[in-house]
Formats: sequence, C-alpha cells, structure tokens
Amino acid sequence: MLKAMKGGWAVVVVAMVTLGAPGSTWAQEFPVKPLRFIVPFPPGGTVDPLARLIGAKLTAALGQQIIVDNRTGGSGTIGTGIAAKANPDGYTYVFVFDTHAVNPSLIPNLSFDTLKDLAPVMLVGRAPYGIITHPAKPYKTMTDVVRVAKAKPDTLTYGTVGAGSLGHLALTLAQQAGGFKIVHVPYKGGGPMTVAVAGGQIDMGIGSTALVTPYVSDGRMRALATTGDTRAATLPSVPTLIEEGYKGVTAYAWWGIFTTARTPPALLKKFHGEVVKVLNQPDVRKHLGEQLGMELVVSSPEELQKWTVNEVTRWARVIREHNIKP
Repeated sequence: MLKAMKGGWAVVVVAMVTLGAPGSTWAQEFPVKPLRFIVPFPPGGTVDPLARLIGAKLTAALGQQIIVDNRTGGSGTIGTGIAAKANPDGYTYVFVFDTHAVNPSLIPNLSFDTLKDLAPVMLVGRAPYGIITHPAKPYKTMTDVVRVAKAKPDTLTYGTVGAGSLGHLALTLAQQAGGFKIVHVPYKGGGPMTVAVAGGQIDMGIGSTALVTPYVSDGRMRALATTGDTRAATLPSVPTLIEEGYKGVTAYAWWGIFTTARTPPALLKKFHGEVVKVLNQPDVRKHLGEQLGMELVVSSPEELQKWTVNEVTRWARVIREHNIKP
C-alpha cells in the first residue's frame, strides 16, 4: 500500500514539476497549434499589412499557421477587448495603433483595462504625423497658415481620421501654442480624409507619414510640417513643428503588439524573440520603412509598457483640458 502511494505521489510530483516549469517544457514545445493575430481594424491601412507580414514570416519560422482575424469597431477597442479576455496561453495576440492610448480617455466604460488586462509584447515602430495641403492652396509653410488663421479665425479647415485622433490632438496643441484657431473636420479614416485634401474640399489634413508620404512624393499634396522630434526619414525636406517654433508639440503614430495578461512569461519571451528575428530581416525592414514609413523600434515588453503609460497619461491631459469628445 505504502509502495503504491509512493508511486502515486511520484506521479503527482512529476506532474507538478512539469506544470510548474513553463520556462523549460512549455517554451520548448510552443507553439503546437495555430496562433491568432487579432487586427482591430479593417484590411488596408497600416495595422493589417503589418500583422500579415509578420504572420507570414512566423508561419515559415514556427511551422504553425498564423490566423489574422480582423475584429473591427470602436476605434480598435472591440478587437482589443477580445484579446484581453482570451485564454492566457500565448496563442492570441492583438496588433494595436496609437488610438490604443487615447481610447481610455475618449470612450467611457471600456470592457477592459488598457494597462492591466493586456500583457505588452513589443513596440514595433513609430512614425510622426504630417500636415498636408493641396498644391493649389496658398499655404507653403505653417507660418502661412497661421497668418491667414489669425486674420480670419475659424475659417481654415483641417481634416483628421477622427475626433480624438492623435492628429486632432496634435493640432489642438499647435493651435494653443501658436495662438490661432482653425476648424476641425473629422473623417472616418485616412482614405476619406486624403480624398478631401486631394480634392481641395478642406484646407489641410493631418495623418501619419505612412499615410501621407505617397501623396507628397507624387505631387498630389504638399507637406507643411511633421510632428516628430526630428525630421521624418520619408520627408527629409519638411520641417518639424518644433523647428517652426512650436516647442514640445510632438505626436507619433505607433504600432504595438499585446497579448492577454497572465500569459506565462516564458512563452512571451519565446514569441518576442521570434518576432525580433522577423523584424531584423533586411527585406522586412525595407518594406516597413519604405512602404509604411515606419521607424522601427523593436522594443522589449517593459519598454512598450512604459511607452503606453506615458502616452495614456499625456493624451488624457490634453483631452481633459480641451474637453475633446469622440
């Protein structure tokens, strides 16, 4: 009897050791089934092609299919909420855009806690915003814009990808710093906004350099300024708002990967390492830099969490002080 019990305890102990050693057993075997990449935006744009590019590369590297699942709506919150409530087993990831850090202050009663219910994986990259106008418009610099805006307040118009978007918030700060007022025209995405600028229906627009650079490069639009700390690599001849005298007025579009909170650290470490390998491939870096206008960061999980906290805090203050509504 005692011998049998000893044998039984041995089995239990082995099982406990196995379950308690995710750093060895789980990580070595992971992944053993397809992974799910949730994209909380429609196909097109910049988030979807990023997820599909990384997914295709990881499929080849890991020998498991990557399923890209577009779950749109709520400025990215619907798909992100699904990821926040997924099984924390390392098989579900969500690719977010900069709206991720704005939504907590704009959208009441979110179904998840942005900073607690998701585990950070990586800040993939970032890109400044570009302020653009139609070439036929008389504005060649931000100084031209400000001069007209001060002479005729609330007459010049600018488009963004939506109320509360980072473009909207960045130009709100610029108006405050420069002492001028222009009229905000929100659109449902970058496509409609760029069509309006290209058609001369509004005076200006603001979108990530990933969105606007192709239009500037082929002459359909003129860039007036960018919102980075330094000039954008894709628009090197265009000054920053800081250069134009708007001290501290910066804004970056950014792309990050999160997964469900409580996912075993060993699995996150392995997944993170595989994504780093993908993003270090020359063809991937070239594509993301030239096609999506992205400045690759390839951060640690800790760096992404710090970035997210800072962005949530910064833009919450702007939204509150200027009473911005979605």
